[in-house]
Amino acid sequence: MTPPDVLTGRSLLVAASYVVLRRGDEVLLQLRRDTGYMDGFWASLAGHVDPYESAQEAAVREAREGAGVTIDAGDLRALTTLHRVEVGGPPVEQRCDFFFEVTRWAGEPTVLEPTKCAAMQWFDLDALPADVVPHERLVLDGLRSGDLPPVVSLLR
Repeated sequence: MTPPDVLTGRSLLVAASYVVLRRGDEVLLQLRRDTGYMDGFWASLAGHVDPYESAQEAAVREAREGAGVTIDAGDLRALTTLHRVEVGGPPVEQRCDFFFEVTRWAGEPTVLEPTKCAAMQWFDLDALPADVVPHERLVLDGLRSGDLPPVVSLLR
């Protein structure tokens, strides 16, 4: 492990994995509740990458924990990596988000964390609700248009 003094002046990124379950032209979204972040907005299945866990392992785990679906890591298709930076902001707002799409899974998506999720619903990519978490909306719009670069950086 690197001593803390060596990390001074370096960017430390918070990593998260996102899973876009796709059924034809539809995607599964969940309505966030009581999380403290973008509650009342629709979002993909997602969560932080745990220590010593790969982005793919986190995606598989989050889909299982949040929606009860089983995904084979080999079925994950990388969509993009979103680098979000709040210039001058706290370290927790320096983020690296890994977005994956999956079209094959086992189980029926179900709300398993009702304290964090008020509802789960399929939406057509051409008819997404207005209140989608903004950085996720960016990715879903790129998926719909077919114009999604491998890496996107958002500086705000």
